[in-house]
Amino acid sequence: VQLQASGGGLVQPGGSLRLSCLVSGSTLDVHAIGWFRQAPGKEREGVSCISISDGSAYYEDSLKGRLTIYRDKAKNTVYLQMHNLEPEDTAIYYCGAAPYYCSSFASNYGFWGQGTLVTVSS
Repeated sequence: VQLQASGGGLVQPGGSLRLSCLVSGSTLDVHAIGWFRQAPGKEREGVSCISISDGSAYYEDSLKGRLTIYRDKAKNTVYLQMHNLEPEDTAIYYCGAAPYYCSSFASNYGFWGQGTLVTVSS
């Protein structure tokens, strides 16, 4: 399984971005795609996750209301739409593939994309 994250960039506070995670390879082995982020000097933390089969979505509590995760099965792509971005959202965002179910634990994800940098600054 290969994952390719994209869509990061520089955005002003209050702005929006849409991240993409393209999944290729043995996609039948992927049952959930999760987005994590890692800010400088901090541990990787879960942001959101989606079940590929039924589209069930999960969000980190503190980020609910600002995120929407959805998938396009025809394009093998999962998107993370982020609104009202804050400087504290600055981080490298990674997408990971889980073989069984969504989880907030990075160790449950067997495959990772290379990450895409999101910088929120005026």
